Amino acid sequence: MSVESQVTPENGVGGSGTPSARRAAAAALRSLGLVAAIAALVVIALLSVWVGTRDIPFTSTWSVLWHNDGSDAAVIIHAYRIPRTLLGLLVGMALGLSGALMQALTRNPLADPGLLGVSLGASTGVVVAIGFLGVGTALGYVWFAFLGAAAASVVVYLLGASGRTLATPDRLVVAGAAVTAVLYAFNYAVLLLNPRAFDQFRFWTVGALAGRNLDIAYVILPFVVVGLLIALGLAPSLNALAMGDQLGRALGVNVDRTRVLGAVAVMLLCGAATAAAGPIGFVGLVVPHVARFVVGPDQRWVLAYSTLLAPILLIGADVLGRVLGAPGEVQVGIVTAFLGAPLFIALCRRRKLVML
Repeated sequence: MSVESQVTPENGVGGSGTPSARRAAAAALRSLGLVAAIAALVVIALLSVWVGTRDIPFTSTWSVLWHNDGSDAAVIIHAYRIPRTLLGLLVGMALGLSGALMQALTRNPLADPGLLGVSLGASTGVVVAIGFLGVGTALGYVWFAFLGAAAASVVVYLLGASGRTLATPDRLVVAGAAVTAVLYAFNYAVLLLNPRAFDQFRFWTVGALAGRNLDIAYVILPFVVVGLLIALGLAPSLNALAMGDQLGRALGVNVDRTRVLGAVAVMLLCGAATAAAGPIGFVGLVVPHVARFVVGPDQRWVLAYSTLLAPILLIGADVLGRVLGAPGEVQVGIVTAFLGAPLFIALCRRRKLVML
């Protein structure tokens, strides 16, 4: 008997093991990847606290990070860099998770959080706040931006569910495109007729973490947490819906309930992120593709990885903007566009834009 004839999957020599063993190994590898992503997030957060337009040695940064001694370095770190880093963490998590959820709900690999008009609804709220109510602070923008995002989401869903049929992914996308066109026209009409509003709005619309304080992070934290819990709770249902509505219903999934809750989670997450930092592109579009490239189509892992990889990208882009723009800085919305576009093109060329 040859040596090859003695090699079987069961004895583990030269074979791939039983299906259950392979699944266990894959789960362990994915779990290890999550641990590595958490470690990378901690490292990039420390870099964000350390690196800036003001050169502070790492030893001094580490010291005043834990002991605020009232020095200039401590003021810079605690009043500016730590709030900026925490906000980047929340905004990144919200954008990555809402993008993954949006692509799963619509079964469209090109979907992003702005597809349902959420981002533009937030922008409209800011335009109204500046142009008609005279609001002039970032903290004041947050509530109006969030209300605008919520209103746009409700209108899109009502339009998508009008008639005798319930909302479907195609109907929601069409409704989102219609609402987006109307909001674009309204925003630019107001801004062109009001130069003062345009001057204020253009600084918000570029997308930035600079100039925000902890108050804004506290405002969006509850919305991000609720959206996060809803999205992660929908993961098993999204796996069933990936095979189609009929098969999803056959597997016991309440399709309409899943879509409504998913739309609520997208509204909470994307609305909060856009309200706090302005419209930041490519994060919610690219990160879910990277997550699927790493862990496959299982939405439980895709959502978990997107939640961690997106803040790594966003905070890293913010740090890179400080380095490239020194002694000033390049806003994070510009950096993510430059980083996200080539990455997305590379993913397209590798034919990874599939949902299953």
